[in-house]
Amino acid sequence: MAAAASSLVRRAAAAASGRLLHARAFASGGGGETPKRVLVPVAAGTEPIEAATTADVLNRAGARVTVATADPAGDDGLVVEAAYGVKLVADGRVADLQGEAFDLIALPGGMPGSVNLRECKALEKMVKNHAENGGLYGAICAAPAATLAYWGMLKGIKATCYPSFMEKFTTEVIPVNSRVVADRNAVTSQGPGTAVEFALALVERLYGKEKMEEVAGPLYVRPQHGVEYTIKELNSVEWKCSGTPQVLVPVANGSEEMEAINLIDVLRRAGANVTVASVEEKLQIVTRRHKFNLIADMMLDEATEMQFDLIVMPGGLQGAQKFASTKKLVDLLKKQAESNKPYGAICASPAHVLEPHGLLKVLSYTSEYQSACEHRVVIDGKLITSQAPGTATEFALVIVEKLLGRDKAISMAKELIFM
Repeated sequence: MAAAASSLVRRAAAAASGRLLHARAFASGGGGETPKRVLVPVAAGTEPIEAATTADVLNRAGARVTVATADPAGDDGLVVEAAYGVKLVADGRVADLQGEAFDLIALPGGMPGSVNLRECKALEKMVKNHAENGGLYGAICAAPAATLAYWGMLKGIKATCYPSFMEKFTTEVIPVNSRVVADRNAVTSQGPGTAVEFALALVERLYGKEKMEEVAGPLYVRPQHGVEYTIKELNSVEWKCSGTPQVLVPVANGSEEMEAINLIDVLRRAGANVTVASVEEKLQIVTRRHKFNLIADMMLDEATEMQFDLIVMPGGLQGAQKFASTKKLVDLLKKQAESNKPYGAICASPAHVLEPHGLLKVLSYTSEYQSACEHRVVIDGKLITSQAPGTATEFALVIVEKLLGRDKAISMAKELIFM
């Protein structure tokens, strides 16, 4: 068993190294070409899964992504309080970017985030000028109806949005009930559960099908969108918690933003009390792909004094390595396991955090780099693991099912437009 574990870890490290080089090639834009510029505006109440996924996936394609706040200037500087208590730090302000050229402007949804974007006159002017000059633009969730259609930017265009907002489309819009719709220079989509599809559609429009497929591969995108998720469960046991589930999500510099934000967003939507704890020296952490700035709720030291029903880690190679070297976190995970309480990880973290510290059942885990099981999400007793950013929503939904029941998880999946 030990030899098998060592072999798996060696292969995981080799694969991780290869993927890191692949990521650097993406980030460089490839071939010395000037990277395409993408603007992702955000505001108070923005849906964080949609914002993070759009930024992450386009960055993987080689785009230079700018996340800019459309909120009025205030005492919080560039801090944006997105939906479900997720705090982001933008790169700059929309008002300061007027006159700059972008290849794509992509609006995340969420309420009241979409309305707050709509009320930003500087953004309205930018998007309209961009579209008039033939630029590619997109929106997801509530934003196609609450923002683009309100601005008159979908006249005569086929478009979709969050299902309950379809009736809010103006009469000039041609509504289409589809997960992603591309018509002329506009790309629209339905919700958090379609965010990866939306972002990949934008990549295809910017770079072509070959690049889109190249980006999609390492994400482990769902083979069939819109269908019910599946679980591989071994040694089935009940996950018990008294009252509201208490969940710890550690984060570090280099954590994978899509994975971290899916966990936080989906579990909070479901009613869990999610504590985001930084293992760094400050609350603000810089995630793996976009250099997305995320503000944790507290430092890990404070979290070690609390009791949790579940501890679950995002991946990202750099973040996983930091987790593995953080003794207080490792001790907390070991205590969780010894207490027969659930814990888990996704992407690089099963192989780089759990396995080296004896917290991984080698024959029944899954991760981005080496899978002992070819399933997207695997549960083995109180251990749950998953593969990559493209499996992050499923991972979170399976956790909801184990903590709060199948009916709650299915309800959440439908709310997210995951199925």
